[in-house]
Amino acid sequence: MPEQLSSQVYDAVIVGAGHSGLYLLHKLRGLGFNAIVLEAEDDVGGTWYRNRYPGLRCDVESVLYSYSFDETLDQEWEWSERFPAQPEILSYLHHVADRFDLRKDILLNQKVTGATWDQSLFRWTVATASGRTLQGRFCLMATGILSVPSLPSPELLGDFAGEWYHTANWPKVPVSFAGKRVGVIGTGSSAVQVIPRLAEQAEHLYVFQRTPAFAIPAQNYALDAEYQAWWRTNFRDIREKNRWAQIVGFGDTRMDDSYRVPPVASALDATREEREARYQTFWDMGGGQITLAYPDLIVNEESNRTLADFTAAKIDEIVADPVTADALKPRGFPLGTKRPCLEIGYYEAFNRDNVNLIDVRKDPIGRTAAEGIVTASGATYDLDAIVFATGYDAVTGALLRMDVRGVDGLSLAEKWADGPVAYLGLMTEGFPNLFLVLGPTSPSAFTNCVSSIEQHVDWIADLLVDMRERGDATVEATAEAEEAWSEHAASLVQMTLFPKASSWYMGDNIPGKPRRMLIYIGGMAAYRTKCDDVARSGYVGLARSKESESAPVVRS
Repeated sequence: MPEQLSSQVYDAVIVGAGHSGLYLLHKLRGLGFNAIVLEAEDDVGGTWYRNRYPGLRCDVESVLYSYSFDETLDQEWEWSERFPAQPEILSYLHHVADRFDLRKDILLNQKVTGATWDQSLFRWTVATASGRTLQGRFCLMATGILSVPSLPSPELLGDFAGEWYHTANWPKVPVSFAGKRVGVIGTGSSAVQVIPRLAEQAEHLYVFQRTPAFAIPAQNYALDAEYQAWWRTNFRDIREKNRWAQIVGFGDTRMDDSYRVPPVASALDATREEREARYQTFWDMGGGQITLAYPDLIVNEESNRTLADFTAAKIDEIVADPVTADALKPRGFPLGTKRPCLEIGYYEAFNRDNVNLIDVRKDPIGRTAAEGIVTASGATYDLDAIVFATGYDAVTGALLRMDVRGVDGLSLAEKWADGPVAYLGLMTEGFPNLFLVLGPTSPSAFTNCVSSIEQHVDWIADLLVDMRERGDATVEATAEAEEAWSEHAASLVQMTLFPKASSWYMGDNIPGKPRRMLIYIGGMAAYRTKCDDVARSGYVGLARSKESESAPVVRS
C-alpha cells in the first residue's frame, strides 16, 4: 500500500479485517464509496488469524459460518467438516480477500489507538500506533466480539521459569508439549477445545478448574460428496431460513424442521421419559441448540434443572472416576446462561492416566513459583508450561481500548462508564457517523456471527446510500431511541435466567467491568424485523444533518 494513502480522506475508514471488515470493504466499494481498512495484525482474518491454538474450531456449522452475499462463492468453496477448524476458516477468509481483490485497500500492521470526531469538518480522524492518521466521513468499527484476550495478571505469573501461553495469543509456529508437564488454567470454551489436544502430547496435564462448563458433544463429521451435492441443491432455502431463525446457524442443517418444534410448552409438562428422549435427540445431533429443546429452559429454573441433570448423567457415563466426574459437573448457574461449549473428546480426556483435574474452588491457586503452581493449601505442581485459557474482554473490549472521542471530545469510555448503550447495537448518541458491527445489545454471540455481520453491514450500507441521496452529512442515534432500545433489551434479560450466572455475557469476567448484558436476547428474527422497520420508517431514532459548504465531502 503506497505511503501517500495515509494523507487521503476517505468516505469510510474501517477498523479490522476479519469477517466484518472484509465484507464492509467489499460492500461499500461496490456501492461507490471510497473505503480503507486498518488491521492491527500482519494479515487478514481477525479472530481466526490471531487465535490458532490446537483444537480450535467454530461451533457453527461451516456451510453457514460463511458469507452468503455471493452465490458463486457459496458454490465454489467446499468445506471439509461440519464444524470447521481454524486453519480452514482462515484459508476461506484469505480466499475471499484474494477473490474480491480486497487486499489493495487494507493496511496491515496498523493498530488503531484512537479516533476523534471533528465537528467542523464532519470527519473522523483515525490514528494508529505507527503514527499514521487517516480521515473519513464514516468510521466503522469491525473489531470483533472476542478479539481482546483476558490476560493473566503479573501476580499470577509470578516467578514461573517455564513457558506460558494464552489461547488467544498462540504463537504462529507450532508448539510441542511432548515430554512436558503442562498446566491449563480455565475450563471455558477454549479450554474444552485445547485440553484433549494437549492431553495427547503432554507427559502430564494438570487442568486447574474453578468453574466447570456445560459441554455438549459436537458430533462432528466429514462433509462427503453426497453432502456437498445436497448443499448445492438446497443452499438458497437454507440460507433464507437461517436468516430468520431464532438462533441462527446452530443445530444440524440436514435435520427436518420438525425436531425444532417442542411437543409441549414446558419441560415440566413432559414425562421424564419424554424429556430424556428429546434431550437425547439434541445430544446425538450435536451443536448448540439443546437449550431450545423446550421453550422455557432459559426462563424457568426448575425446567432448566431437568436438562442440567441430563448432562450430569452423561458425564457420569463418560468419565470413569466418580470423583472427577462429580467435579466436572457444573453447579450454581443454569445451563445456557454461560455459552455451552461444543466438545470433541473433552470428557474422555479425563480418563487418561496422564490427566489430572485440580479443583481450585476447593484449593485455590495461591501463586506461581519458578517450578510451577502453588495452591493455597501449599500443594505444588511442577510444570514446564502453563496454558491460560482465560477468555476475552468480550464485545466492548476492543472498542474501549481505543481512545474514541465524539462530540465535544466525549470519550466512549466516559459514555459507557456505567455500561454500554447503543441503538440497535449499531450506533451510540454523541458519536456521529460511527458504526459498530456486532456492537453491544445486538444479537451477535447468540447467533451465527457471520449472518449477523451480513445483516449489520447491509443495513449500514443502505443507510449510507440513503444519506448520499439526501445530501446528509451526519447521522447519529438520538438519546431517546438509544435509551428505549437499551431498556427494551434489559427488560428481556430480566425475564430470563441469565442474571443468575457470572458470565462474559454480562461482563463478569473482567474486573471493574460494569455488569450489563452485552447481547440482545430477543432473537435474530425480531431484531431483523426491528431494523427493517426502522429503515422503512425513514430511520426513526436517528438524527441527521445536511451537508454545508464548511464541511467538505469526499466523493468517490
